[in-house]
Amino acid sequence: MSMLFNGLTGVVASQVALNTVSQNLANALTPNYTRQGVALTAKASSNTALSAGDGVAVTSLIRYSDSYKTQQMWRAASTKGQYEAAQTYLLQLEQVMGDAGGGINTALDGFFGALSAASVEPTSTPLRQQIIESAKALGQTVNNLSQIVANQALAVRQQRAVAVEQVNSYIKEIAALNDKIAQSTGAGLNTSSLQDQRDAKIDELSKLVGLQATQQPDGAINLSLKGGQPLVVGNRAATVTVDQGAQTLDVNFGTETFQLGAENWNGTLGGLAALERDVIAPLDASIRGLAQVIAEKANAVLNSGFGTDGQPGADLFVFDGTSSAALLTINAGITPAQLGLSGDAAKVGDSSKLQELIALQHQSVNIYGAGNTGMVGTSVLLGDVYTQLVGKLGMYSQQNNASYETAKTVRDQSESNWRSTSGVNTDEEAVNLMQYQQMYQANMKVITVANTLFDSLLQMR
Repeated sequence: MSMLFNGLTGVVASQVALNTVSQNLANALTPNYTRQGVALTAKASSNTALSAGDGVAVTSLIRYSDSYKTQQMWRAASTKGQYEAAQTYLLQLEQVMGDAGGGINTALDGFFGALSAASVEPTSTPLRQQIIESAKALGQTVNNLSQIVANQALAVRQQRAVAVEQVNSYIKEIAALNDKIAQSTGAGLNTSSLQDQRDAKIDELSKLVGLQATQQPDGAINLSLKGGQPLVVGNRAATVTVDQGAQTLDVNFGTETFQLGAENWNGTLGGLAALERDVIAPLDASIRGLAQVIAEKANAVLNSGFGTDGQPGADLFVFDGTSSAALLTINAGITPAQLGLSGDAAKVGDSSKLQELIALQHQSVNIYGAGNTGMVGTSVLLGDVYTQLVGKLGMYSQQNNASYETAKTVRDQSESNWRSTSGVNTDEEAVNLMQYQQMYQANMKVITVANTLFDSLLQMR
């Protein structure tokens, strides 16, 4: 009888193994699927010393998962997400600011070119009108760029808000899966598919924010931010909120509230915060500072001069620091005669103030107020401000892109490492399929032989 029982256990074990192989092959192209295997153990004899054993048993199903490789993949996703989030915005800003025909440099050259042209005949009304028109074009160029930067800042805040919603959604789903896994583990059920679902959610979450993961004995995974603030503990999930102004992340867990500065967010949230802090805010400050300097410097010279009507010169520019669309405009009521290009009220043809205006292009200026910072030095030639802005932006974009490419390579390598352990190798599974099929057929042959022997024994009686 032991021969029959041994054969039956072999058939059952091979069926379990074949089912496992078929599951692996069916999910060979399923993203985040972790391959499984069977753990076979010889059953010791429970009868006599002359019994070879009681067959084979499938003690458990093996989930081929390496926690180190999995967490390495999550960390790589976080780093890649950080640099990837900023790259789209940087490319857009580079494209706009690098436009040779539509940049502030071109508009400044046009304005100072109009001033130089007027020096030939300072009293010429058409030449003076050209100064006003070129000033209007300069203001519109500054406003366009300021509006683009403002729109970028708005887009960053909107994307951050969406990312925070996704973070909250993922951590709730992960907590729910933790609960299912813990209950299924306690009931002795196979939780591999649930763990695959949870790992996929954690992978998506890691793209948004840097994580620390800790495996628990009941199969659950606890998650926290880099600073230790808890996101998921067992089946309990935190709620994350972001302060757009102060760039702080609040983690509300139970009755506790934890706060994390933007420098420690990592992932998409960290990349957006760094972009806003290191590029958009300084760029906005630089453009506003440049607009203010242009208005103040030009108006100061014009106010100290006299127009062709003998009256003190009127303001040409109007600066509104509270606006982006109308940051730098021209005095709507100014006329060519009111341009104070002369240094002597009695000599309308004098061009001393006009020459002072022209000289502003090569004057060193401080484009920031007290306590403000931007993307260029505090003291730079007016004509070089925009060039420095474009250069600094290009350098930052290049560095970010290089970091992104490196992070992408690391992520690809970590995925390859993960697949080497957890991915399905169809060639290997095909070999397993043949081996377990042979095992099944061999054990069926054992059962057939055992039945034959048993029948022969009955006939002897």
